[in-house]
This record gives sequence, C-alpha cells and structure tokens, in this order.
Amino acid sequence: MVNTATKENNMETDHSTEEQMSFAQLFEDSQITVANVGEVVNGKVIEITADAIIVDIGDKSESAIPLAEFKSEGVDGELKVGNTVEVFVEKREAEGGLQLSREKAIGIKVWEDIARIQEEDGTIQGRIENRVKGGLSVDIGVPAFLPYSQIDLRPVKDLDTLIGQSFDFKVLKYNRKRNNVVISRRAILEAEREKLREEMRATLEEGSVVKGTITNITDYGIFVDLGGMDGLCHITDLSWGRVSHPSKLFKVGEQTDVKVLKYDKEADKVSLGVKQLKDDPWATVQDRYPISTKTQGKVVSVTDYGVFAELEEGVEGLIHVSEMSWSKKARHPSKIVSVGEEVEVVVLNIDVDAKRISLGMKQLQPNPWDLVTENYPVGSIIEGKIKNITDFGVFIGIEEGIDGLIHVSDLSWTERIKHPSEKFAKGETIQAVVLKIDRENERFSLGIKQLEPDPWQQAIEKYPIGSAVEGKITNVTDFGVFVELEEGIEGLVHVSEISKDKVSTPVGLYTVGDDLQTKVINVSAKDRKIGLSIKALSEESAEEDMGEYKKKQASSGPSTLGDLLKEEMDMKDKEDDSTQEDPDTSDKEEE
Repeated sequence: MVNTATKENNMETDHSTEEQMSFAQLFEDSQITVANVGEVVNGKVIEITADAIIVDIGDKSESAIPLAEFKSEGVDGELKVGNTVEVFVEKREAEGGLQLSREKAIGIKVWEDIARIQEEDGTIQGRIENRVKGGLSVDIGVPAFLPYSQIDLRPVKDLDTLIGQSFDFKVLKYNRKRNNVVISRRAILEAEREKLREEMRATLEEGSVVKGTITNITDYGIFVDLGGMDGLCHITDLSWGRVSHPSKLFKVGEQTDVKVLKYDKEADKVSLGVKQLKDDPWATVQDRYPISTKTQGKVVSVTDYGVFAELEEGVEGLIHVSEMSWSKKARHPSKIVSVGEEVEVVVLNIDVDAKRISLGMKQLQPNPWDLVTENYPVGSIIEGKIKNITDFGVFIGIEEGIDGLIHVSDLSWTERIKHPSEKFAKGETIQAVVLKIDRENERFSLGIKQLEPDPWQQAIEKYPIGSAVEGKITNVTDFGVFVELEEGIEGLVHVSEISKDKVSTPVGLYTVGDDLQTKVINVSAKDRKIGLSIKALSEESAEEDMGEYKKKQASSGPSTLGDLLKEEMDMKDKEDDSTQEDPDTSDKEEE
C-alpha cells in the first residue's frame, strides 16, 4: 500500500513537474521577440492581396502593410512573394501583433542616404512628380524641392515635359525635422560642362567644323552648345540667302554642324557660321544666270518699290515695280504678286560685287510700244476716254499700257483755257489727232484743235497788210489796245500806232467793248499776231482827200503856187473852226 501510494505520489509529482516545465516554456516563448518598436528590420513578403502586402519579420504573427506604401516599388511587376523588404516597427498591438510601415522604413533610410550624400558631395536619383510654386516636386524617397533656377543650365520653357522623368541630383540642403530637402540638377550639369569646356579649349580651332546643339534662338542669331562651350552664329552667317528670323530655319534642341569662324580663348567667345559650310553662290552667279536668261523665282518679299525673288538659296533679285508691267497705271506690287508665289522672270543686269540682280517680268510680254507707230500713224484720228486731267493737259487711254497726252496748248486754236477741267471731264470720250510718237521715251502726243483748220493760217488771206478792218476793243493797256477781229483772232494797236502825235498811254482814251476801225500793218501766222494801226488809217484818209483835191484843181484849170497855198490855209482854218464848234468831238479825240 505504501509502495503504491508512494508510486502514485511520485507519478503526480512527475506530472506536476511536466506541467510546470510546459508553462515555463510557454511563458519563455511569449517573451521572445525579433524586433523592437522604432527599429528598421527585414521582412519577407508572404502574400500580396488586393489592398495590402503581408510581411513576416519572424515575429509570432504576420503583419499587413497597405499596398499604397509600396506604390513607388512597382507592385504590378517588381514586388513578388518571397521578396525581402525593409520595414519600420511602429508599435506592438495589445493582442501581440505588430504595426509595420514601409514608407517610414524607406524614409529613415533615405534621410540617412541624404546626410551621407551631402557629406560626400554625391548624387541621388529622383523622379520629377509635379509642378509646385517656385519649382518642381521630386521624389527621392521623400519629397524634395527643385527650384526653377536649379533645373537646368538655362531656363526651361516647357516644364511639363520634365514631369515623370528621372535624373540625378545634388543635395543642396536638408532639414529632417521639417522634412525639407532642396536639391539641384544644375550643379551636376555645370560640373559636367566645366569638364567638357576644358577638353574643348584644348581642341577647338578656327576653321574647324563641329557638331553642336542649339540652345537658344534670338532675333539676331542662334546659340549653339559645342559641348561645354556656347558659340553664337549671327543671323548673317546662317544662310547665303535672306533670313527673316532664325526660328524659320532652326529649332531649339536640334543638332547642327557649324564652322568655327573666330575663337577668343581669353574671353571664351566663339563665333560660328552655317553658311560657310557651303560655297558662296555669288561667286559663279554670272555663269548660271547670264543676262537675258529666263528663269523661275520665288517671291520672298514685297515692298512699295518692287519685289524680291529668290532664284536659289542665297541668290535673290529685285523686280522693280517699273519692270513688272508695261502699263503706266500705278499699281502696288502686292496687287500683282504675293509672297511665296512662283514667278517667271528675265535677268536684266548683275552686279556681283554688290550682290545684286535686276529682274524683269514685263519683258516676257510683248511691248505695246513696238506696234504703236504702226497702229497709230501721225495724223490719224483716234478716240478714247479721258483717264486723268492735270494743269498741263488731258490724258487719254489708248490701250493697255499706252496713254496719250493732249497738252493744254493743243486743246483750242483760239480759246484761252486756264485749266482743262473747264472744258473736259474725267471718263468723257473724245477724239484727237496723233501729233507725235516718241518710242524711246514712251510718249504719245495728241491734239484736239488739230481736228479743225488753224484760223491763223487763214488770217494771212483774210486780213492782208494794208486792209482796213473793224473790231471790238477787248483790252486797253499802257502799251496798246487789243481789238478782236473775229472769235479767237485779236490784233494789237501799239501805242506808237495810235496817232502821229506822241501818246504816252491809250488808257482813258478807249473803252473795252467799243468798236474801232484800224488798218492792218503786219500779220504773222507763226507768232499768231496781227499788227493794227489807227495812225496809218488816218494818214491814208488824208492822202485820199489830197488826191480828190488835186483832181478838182486839175479839172478847173491851172493854178499858181500862191493859189494852192492860199487854199490849203483856208482848208486848215475850216478844220480849226469845225473843231471849236464841236467840243464833244474834241473831247473824244483827246481821249
């Protein structure tokens, strides 16, 4: 019994000891942990769900981390079950589980890298996320700020093109407490550029041809990055031809070959040329475009005085407005051609030294003046509309490119026309006689008065010298009296031809509108003048009276010299008495 009891007691004692050992082991296991709160540890991805990543860090239970915290790691392809990732232990839950964070683990590591990189003057890679005030936001593991001035060596016009791109950056400054990092891409580019500049200085020579990238375009030229050094290609060195603006030929970012024209090593200034890569087209222009050659040209510019046409790159010619049409009608060149239009031209003249070519368009059409003499012989009568009226005459349109001028002196034989508009109106159709054609100077002279006989040619026969004529006084001047014999025909009684007695002026003696009898003393159809005389008419009348007297004496018989003198004195006394008796007549004579 005792033994049995003892055995049972021993069995109970052994069972109790096993239980104690089991509870002790369980307690000890419950105290075992693989990570402390606040530490960064490695974890293994054991499952990927729709919204979380399940990670095992070797603790009693797995932890779920939101999928959003892995977005920068490419969960769609790169992150897979079995991958090892660093996680941050945020806290231990009451139930024994752990709260882990991938973002904080990355952040802690990034800040450590940031500190090390700045200290070592290294670089860190980042991805440009979006635009922010004053610059760009870059993801380098934590948000970093990239100022505008630190984006590139030169201002970037379109920042949106950089979004989504990854670059290396320098860390300028950071503040972990404020979670603030300022980075620079320009610092890296400047270092690279300086290295290239040193290489360029050693190899760049005047006359060499190099390839460069266009970095900027201005009104006066383009800037080309030769690889560490910028050079300027002036607008005059871009092309042998006309360049309205460099942007018409080049774009920022494109590569181009250039020739080094001048290199100032001390100032680090490089002058470049593009047109120098080709031969000067003006050197052989006379061989390709002999005078009188017909060729095609493209209108590149229109001015008030003509248009410029490009025959080939670098070779332009001027078509003067006077060489565009045979017509004398003033037309602006823009009414005939437009920029970009292809035109056929004739080479008129070439000045190689001045790099000028004179071109013509009208030479491709028949010159209307070549047939004008044949079509309109001198003396023929033509009809046309009045196109213009000026102080000196009237222009009549004959045909396209040909106008005729009727000078004011050829409007009438007799009328005094102060201005042609007194008798004619623009648009009126009139007839005229062809007087003269000057082919060389392209002048066409016409006349209207020539449609009728010249009355002055008839005046010689109508008013012979010595004939007595009567007309109306039209004007009285100090030097004489003008008398109209018929319409358009006037004669002049000079002051010396008024009386045998000296008359200082006829003004006051005669009245405009009165009739006056005179004698024709000279006629000139060429000078269109008729000389009249009152004195000659009076002398003729006296001679006739003396002749009558002599006839009477002859019929009455012979007379002595004393008788003749006595009769002559008696006649003179009678004339004196008659004058005294008629005071009105005396006044008129004085007038």
